[in-house]
Amino acid sequence: MKRKIFKKICSFAMATTMIFTVAACSSQPTEPAENQEVGEEQTAEGEQFKIGILQLMEHDALDNARNGFLDALEEGGYAEGEKIVVDVQNAQGDQSNLKTMSQKFVNDKEDLILAIATPAAQSVAAETQEIPILATAITDYPEAGLVESNEAPNVNLSGTSDRTPVKEQFALLKQILPDVKKVGIMYNSSEANSEIQARSAIEACEDLGLEYQEGTVTNVNDIQQVVQSIVGEVDALYIPTDNTFASAIPLVVSITDVEKVPVICGENGMVKGGGLATVGIDYYKLGQQTGKMAIRVLEGEDVSKMPVEFPDSTEVCINLDTAEKIGVTIPQDIIDNAAIIIKDGNVAE
Repeated sequence: MKRKIFKKICSFAMATTMIFTVAACSSQPTEPAENQEVGEEQTAEGEQFKIGILQLMEHDALDNARNGFLDALEEGGYAEGEKIVVDVQNAQGDQSNLKTMSQKFVNDKEDLILAIATPAAQSVAAETQEIPILATAITDYPEAGLVESNEAPNVNLSGTSDRTPVKEQFALLKQILPDVKKVGIMYNSSEANSEIQARSAIEACEDLGLEYQEGTVTNVNDIQQVVQSIVGEVDALYIPTDNTFASAIPLVVSITDVEKVPVICGENGMVKGGGLATVGIDYYKLGQQTGKMAIRVLEGEDVSKMPVEFPDSTEVCINLDTAEKIGVTIPQDIIDNAAIIIKDGNVAE
């Protein structure tokens, strides 16, 4: 009798042990190991890359660069809301906003940051040496202190340059206005990009035997006074791809149209906004080029070894509506070869 009771007790103990063993096995964690690489199996199971976009301010060129970037990502299989989550921050030209937004991206542990325009790239680069940064709408990366060289950045940043053909732009100016004698060169003296282009513009004037007068601002509030003070002294204005002037081109042309002073611009968006003409680059295509670089980074390429890329083509853009307003006749051969023509408020490409 005692033996039977003992057997029952043993059987019960063994069964209880098995139940606890099974329960313990079933309660093992299903999360990935702590040392699992982000972007490998986690991404395959639905993890999304986080991309922060820091834009200096709103105007056509920078907006087009951002849109081209996102469209290239989508075309490459990285659609927003699916494989990527995008946080777009616009600093509205304010340096303190740039710093706050840069710090936000670092604290949020973004997988990749896109900086649009030199001040945005400089701000982000000051906050992180680890998160990969791509930049666009920047004229000269080494001179802006962003990389060691265009060929070998050797930092956590690379991107695409919007270096414009300043000499070709001045050649176009002479074609349209063969009698021009003096040019006003307008730019924001606190923007590294603009200073570089202004120096190139001065060289172009000297090569063509033109006089020049510089008109500099430090913010958008200076533009009206500076433009008004210079339009009576020059035959034409030249405005490079300057973010401050680009954001206020309607204000500029409201003055120059009245004075019938032509404005040669650094990029297409300013011509569409009322400037006369340019030999420029397509910022949407530049953004697409940057987006293709982003895909390579997301797929494992080392950004520090990716050379800075440059646009491979330029295009002539003319505004016939502006030409009519200020009494300028654009030669027919320039019209025939223009990639973009603004006429009667419409844009033909």
